[in-house]
Amino acid sequence: MFESLGFEELTAPQVAVYFALILGTLFGALAERTKFCFRRGLVGEDRTQAMGVWQTALAVAIIGTQAAVAAELISFDDHRFMTSDLPIAAIILGGLIFGAGMVLTRGCASRLTVLSATGNLRALTVLVVFAVTAHATLKGALAPLRSGLNTMTYDLGDLVSLSSLPGGATVWAGLLAIAALAFGLRSGNRPTTLILAVFIGALVPLGWVGTGYVLYDDFDPINMESLAFTSPWTDTLFWSVAASSIPASFGLGLIGGTLLGSFLSAAAARRLQWQSFTSAPETLRYFGGAVLMGIGGVLAGGCTIGAGLSGIPTLSVAALLTLVAITVGAMATHAMTRSTPTQKLAAAE
Repeated sequence: MFESLGFEELTAPQVAVYFALILGTLFGALAERTKFCFRRGLVGEDRTQAMGVWQTALAVAIIGTQAAVAAELISFDDHRFMTSDLPIAAIILGGLIFGAGMVLTRGCASRLTVLSATGNLRALTVLVVFAVTAHATLKGALAPLRSGLNTMTYDLGDLVSLSSLPGGATVWAGLLAIAALAFGLRSGNRPTTLILAVFIGALVPLGWVGTGYVLYDDFDPINMESLAFTSPWTDTLFWSVAASSIPASFGLGLIGGTLLGSFLSAAAARRLQWQSFTSAPETLRYFGGAVLMGIGGVLAGGCTIGAGLSGIPTLSVAALLTLVAITVGAMATHAMTRSTPTQKLAAAE
């Protein structure tokens, strides 16, 4: 479809950067306003309300994504989420340690990106460590670990997607969406908050359709992508140190847009505030969590946004397993640390 849009000077990959910038700006503003965070939904003091926002967004993402699939605008048949050789060891281990890391850092990659734009230097420091570690796991010194774990696979056969189960995509997408929406409606959130969550969820199919249909170009193809933060942060890091050698990417636009949207939202509401580390033990905890998230996000093939909010709407079994592993890792880490002095300090932050 890209050829019919009339762009003469820009290629599809170049337009994708601007599209991601818009997508990220919208996500950043909405996420800052709603305090959108999967970790808060699991272990936060307002966990029911926080998870209600997340589940409402997920319901809309599922409905929108599967509607686009049904309309034959996009297809996930060849997407990495649908590989029959499931790297089960990497997904489970990666999910567990990512979940542990986001509890230690008090936020997953998306939430920390939002916080860093509001003046939170802890979040910014974590993201730098996270991006470096993720890049090292993807292409650097830790790549052999990733490669080794990826060889431990389980053959799913035709069951790579819930759509392969009795009832097909319509039934399973409907069940997931109804369950998520029911939780959201009973979470005690104000209607305005849930409406903002609806907009967050709508960004997921917008991303899939934008990159997989609107910007599709046979002569200059781009990857079909939507909201995600692990790979985009590695792209942003790589571009930052080698911009003269590599072009800007969708991931760079998404991160830049999220930072911009978060900053504008916080500035408009006068929520900008400098924050930093208060002690050496706290700093060590955040650094350790950042390393775990960087390794875990790459091994698992995504974070709570990439594999969760964007991945589950594809009905991918791998995406579901990733989010389950992240949840288990987060809950176990929270249970082990909640009575320690370090955790008590974190609760007061």
